[in-house]
Order: sequence, then structure tokens, then C-alpha cells
Amino acid sequence: MKKIDHIGIAVKDLAHSSDLYRRLLGYGSYKTEIVDTEKVITEFFKINESKLELLQASSDESAIAKFIEKRGEGIHHIAFAVDNIVDEMARLKADGFQLLSEKPKKGADNKLVCFVHPKAMSGVLIELCESIER
Repeated sequence: MKKIDHIGIAVKDLAHSSDLYRRLLGYGSYKTEIVDTEKVITEFFKINESKLELLQASSDESAIAKFIEKRGEGIHHIAFAVDNIVDEMARLKADGFQLLSEKPKKGADNKLVCFVHPKAMSGVLIELCESIER
């Protein structure tokens, strides 16, 4: 694990939450992206080396919609940057961690991603992310 890449925050209303964070930080987001595979709309704010990712469900079937229904808005996940996601997944799996997928998936912000089940991490959803070279 190299660093905390971002913190994901589940929100009901992306426009409202984006405005709150814009006012809090004093500047706007650098990117909004639709991730069809996860049924979410994301918006990213950069704070020096770290980022905040706001996530709004684009479908009632998305994990974000279910999360908000069960827990309300708030911190959804903590993402760690890794150099090689496949190697990290193998290392964690060998160490007994439950991964939510067998292979990494294309995620937002030009990353390959994989999640570690929150039951394995004291209730916190962990995301591994590797930048995809362009």
C-alpha cells in the first residue's frame, strides 16, 4: 500500500453535496464521472495529494443506494493506492481477507479497483486502486 488515495462519501444529492464541499474547500471539483458498471455518478475533489470522492447512485440497484438506505449518507470507503493490484489482491487473499471480486474492475478516475469486504476490516469497506497508464 502506497498511500490513502481517496475517501469515498455516499450522498443522496450530488449537486447539493458538491456545493457543500466546494464551499468548505474554497474551490470546485476537478472531475465528474459516470461509472455505469457500479451504477454511480462520482465527483472528485483534490486536497494536496489526497482526494474526496462523492458518490451518488444512478440506480436504486446500486451499492450506494443500498448503503444510503441502510446507513444514511456518509463515509462509504477508504481507498489505498497500490502499485500492482493483482499482486495486492493475491497477497490479501493468501492472508485470509475476503475480496468482493476475483479480478480488478475498471473504476472511476482511470483506476483498476477491487474491494475488501467490510466484515474483514472492522466494518470499513476498503478499496484497492491502481492507476491505469495512458
